[in-house]
Amino acid sequence: MQQPIQKKITFAFLLLALMDITGILIESERLHYLAKPLLIPALLLLLYFTKSGVKGKLLLMTGLFFSWAGDLFLLFESSRKLFFIFGLVCFLVTHIFYITYFLKIRSGNISLLKKYPILVVVVVAYGVSLVWFLYPHLGDLKFPVMVYAAVICSMLLCSLFIFLKVNRKAAIYFLLGAASFVLSDSLLAINKFYQPFAYAGVLIMLTYCAAQYFIVRGYIEQEP
Repeated sequence: MQQPIQKKITFAFLLLALMDITGILIESERLHYLAKPLLIPALLLLLYFTKSGVKGKLLLMTGLFFSWAGDLFLLFESSRKLFFIFGLVCFLVTHIFYITYFLKIRSGNISLLKKYPILVVVVVAYGVSLVWFLYPHLGDLKFPVMVYAAVICSMLLCSLFIFLKVNRKAAIYFLLGAASFVLSDSLLAINKFYQPFAYAGVLIMLTYCAAQYFIVRGYIEQEP
């Protein structure tokens, strides 16, 4: 059960997410620029005030810090082309920290991937198909996008790997977070490299906010 301070911070995060998405929807740059930089700091505070015997909090907090840096770079990518690359690198580092956190979870329980190896095939097939679809449109970013796709799919696989190694509630949150991250980045890539589509910004931020919150919530619900 969340403590009162956690509930207040969660409410603040949800309010900021609603403000940001509303800003995108009504094309209010002021609202978007105000809310987006505060989203990840709210989750950092939520983790900071979570008292838990579960190890690895610093890994998740460091991953969130790089996400915050990535958010700032992408917020201003229109003014500097390199900012998109910097943002991509920051989120790449985020996923590496999340992967490290997942792999540090120790349990004698069997891995879900070992139980259902077809899941590996499904995730890899999805990653390869997305890159294959986008490849002709990636220009000079072919290699960076391929590396990023490999890393984020690895993060999703890691969330599946530990699914049976943590309690059910935490496992569901971790998996939802990883899957939402893959979906968010897929939508962003399709919108940026293939073809812009209606409500892309809203859908990308909605899935991104869900991804970060679910991963943090997974840690909160994880039992030592």
